[in-house]
Amino acid sequence: MPLFDLPLAELETYAPALDEPADLDAFWSRTLAESRAAGGDLAETVRLEPVDTGLDLVVVDDVTFPGFAGHPIKAWLVRPAVPRDEPLPAVVEFIGYGGGRGLPHEHLAWANAGFAHLVVDTRGQGSHWGSGGGTPDPAGSGPAVPGVLTRGIEDPHDHYYRRVFTDGVRAVDAVRSLPGIDPARVAVHGVSQGGGIAIAVAALADGLVGAMPDVPFLCHYRRAVEITDRDPYRELTRYLAVHRDAEERVFRTLSYLDGALLARRAAAPALFSVALMDQVCPPSTVYAAYNAWGAGTTGDAPAERAIDVYRYNEHEGGQGFRFARQLAWLRERTR
Repeated sequence: MPLFDLPLAELETYAPALDEPADLDAFWSRTLAESRAAGGDLAETVRLEPVDTGLDLVVVDDVTFPGFAGHPIKAWLVRPAVPRDEPLPAVVEFIGYGGGRGLPHEHLAWANAGFAHLVVDTRGQGSHWGSGGGTPDPAGSGPAVPGVLTRGIEDPHDHYYRRVFTDGVRAVDAVRSLPGIDPARVAVHGVSQGGGIAIAVAALADGLVGAMPDVPFLCHYRRAVEITDRDPYRELTRYLAVHRDAEERVFRTLSYLDGALLARRAAAPALFSVALMDQVCPPSTVYAAYNAWGAGTTGDAPAERAIDVYRYNEHEGGQGFRFARQLAWLRERTR
């Protein structure tokens, strides 16, 4: 696959003008306040059930926590089995499109590095690849094409990712409520869809020590539709090819869910990655979020950010090479 997007020098300064809804912050403030109220006291509503995995060096719990509107969301919590003298830092991980939380033994690296690792299921997914998930999406949808990107596409209040992004923020709330975890040392991470969720959560949750979005999805939707014919962005094209009068409504809805806009509100340090031959999440859509990171915050200095570039990779990006880099980066911020 050849390079198909902007040259790297242009990507490094790519800052598209985007239509930001005037009520974007109010929209998310209301959404989170309503869901936190519906979820009740986390000390009572977050449930942990020990799981016998046969693994001696980690402790695993099957977690249920209240997400959007109080809906129950599943996760695995994997921790080192050796007791520690101080609370653990935590990594909250979100999953790629179509996948679920899988099985506990698939998530051992962070715990073996001394972190608590919360692997968050994605509502209504988990049946396209991997080892499955266990979280339904009880909310309905209007007309949509297969997949989830167009569910509720004509109103931001109804859109699927309003629920998923809220689930992600509530996952951070939940892990911070647990004994033995340091609420001041929580980071978020994800690949593809998981990277897009991590961007949104970093924008909407305060006090994170880091965000690590790899080849993130859910950024700069209009640009993606214009330059790639690959799924999942092609779901939007299919929808608009039938609903010919819906373009304005569709992109207005997506403006409330765009990582390139939400990234402006993120204050945590960020370590991105991008693959320059990636036609699933085109490089310019990734850079639109990366270059906007922290630009709308009011701190004394811009939010810290770095990006690792994989020139000859497609959507697989850095794969296993990411962990050592991310571990060293995150340890510097959780010591």
